[in-house]
Amino acid sequence: MTYSTIRHDLDDGVLTVTLDRPDQLNSFTPEMADELERTFREVNDDDAVRAVIVTGAGRAFCAGMDLTKEGNVFGLDEAMTPPLADMQRLEDPALIDGVRDTGGRVTLAIHDCRKPVIAAINGPAVGIGATMTLAMDARLVSSKARVGFVFGRIGIVPEAASSWFLPRIVGLPAALDLVLSADILDAQSTVDVGLATGPHDPEALLPSARALADRWTKGRSPVATALARQMMRRNAAQEHPVEAHRVDSLAMFHTSIGDGKEGVAAFLEKRDPEFTGRASQMPDFYDEWVDG
Repeated sequence: MTYSTIRHDLDDGVLTVTLDRPDQLNSFTPEMADELERTFREVNDDDAVRAVIVTGAGRAFCAGMDLTKEGNVFGLDEAMTPPLADMQRLEDPALIDGVRDTGGRVTLAIHDCRKPVIAAINGPAVGIGATMTLAMDARLVSSKARVGFVFGRIGIVPEAASSWFLPRIVGLPAALDLVLSADILDAQSTVDVGLATGPHDPEALLPSARALADRWTKGRSPVATALARQMMRRNAAQEHPVEAHRVDSLAMFHTSIGDGKEGVAAFLEKRDPEFTGRASQMPDFYDEWVDG
């Protein structure tokens, strides 16, 4: 499959997705949104991929939305007058094309992904360039990174479901300050507020992201990894731990009769496990759980 705004590079199970509009500082477009959303939906069924790293070509990660487009720069249909009730029909083609936030389509796809996703923020990441990374499982920053939730500077609101993700990462007071101040943080300040790890020397950024991807997924069961990722994301938002217990019980049952048998045998025999489960074939309850 060919892409016009991003690039795919697969190496030993790690897919590096590079935002590839360097002359425009990798600014975000509706086409980039479509290509990223498709990437994170399709990677679920690609058993050659065990982890995903996202970075930017050239000197920027993503400089936010491309504001040079004619008409509504966010790709929205200004002739529409959608009420709140319409947003219960997110898969309606008219809403997808005319109303739905393009960044949110991307972050929801990342949230649903069965593979760990790591942001390697190599340079400026502002607006959607910052919010798209919040759905990822880790954010590593280069010493050249600059991160800003700058929406207030141009009279709009934070998007990409960041009002859900950001407070969970840094806490509500810090999230409010980051959004309302619209400050642009340097790399160390981004680390200090709890948004990312680092700063890393620029040449060490991608190797560090790769090392983390390997530490999380190499020699691990793809099914157990996918389940554990989704359990942490979804169960933590439940009102009572009994809801986590329901899912934990099913996930434990299915892994115990799947790759867990090989894992226990390998432990007892003092050898490396050879897991055969595939993230493209999840337990029967999985789709009902994540889609519910």
